[in-house]
Amino acid sequence: MHEEEAAAHGLRCVYQRIDLDRLGLTAEALPDLLAAAERTGFAGVNVTHPCKQAVMPLLTDLSDEARVIGSVNTVVFAGGRRAGYNTDWSGFRQSVRDRLPDAGLGRVVQLGAGGAGAATAYAMLDLGVRELIVVDTVHERASSLANRFAAACPGRVRAERDVSAAMPGAEGLIHATPTGMSGHPGLPLPASLLRRDLWVADVVYFPLETELLRAARQLGCRTLDGAGMAVSQAAEAFRLFTGLSADAARMRGVFESFDASTSPGRDR
Repeated sequence: MHEEEAAAHGLRCVYQRIDLDRLGLTAEALPDLLAAAERTGFAGVNVTHPCKQAVMPLLTDLSDEARVIGSVNTVVFAGGRRAGYNTDWSGFRQSVRDRLPDAGLGRVVQLGAGGAGAATAYAMLDLGVRELIVVDTVHERASSLANRFAAACPGRVRAERDVSAAMPGAEGLIHATPTGMSGHPGLPLPASLLRRDLWVADVVYFPLETELLRAARQLGCRTLDGAGMAVSQAAEAFRLFTGLSADAARMRGVFESFDASTSPGRDR
């Protein structure tokens, strides 16, 4: 998406993938990888799971949103400084506005309190959700996220240990964990907890049709896949890298053509 969008602006862009799994590395290699990218002359880097929080101590500057969210997905190198931003939250907010404009915002349950979960929680609070219940396999992580937003949004976000206790009365469900990604198959909650009247949003975009979304659609739920968030966060990251406004619709076209050509059945 970045390379094609740059070409549309008359620029040549090289967007290089640095895959920890393929390199046999962990997040502990992040300081060396970040330094190498900076010294090589990269304008910046995007950061994804599992490095969105680990990268923060390695930066010289943070945007206000990144500081509050506690997660960075975009780093810009300029003038010897490393500035961290979070474009995930605005990308998710835009996706909800575009694809679920009338989504009920009374009670929403969110699965996952990591870097992506912090961004989606911030987005939902910005959209006006009245009660956000966060559930994570590590309950302390969910509690930490809820406490982080408690001062700014008193009474609107809380942590819950048991997803089955959180779901009654919920209007929407947000999934923000790696479950459903290629290599992490499965459902993030029992299918029996899904109901036809729920809207269900998934941040996973490889594959676009996760097991969760498939199960939700079979019940008749309104669903939101990860494409909108992926494209909108990339458009904002492009602006930060280049100083130019991206055409999000054009970037989505590139994303969809890539998705369709990756492999049959969206099974990546």
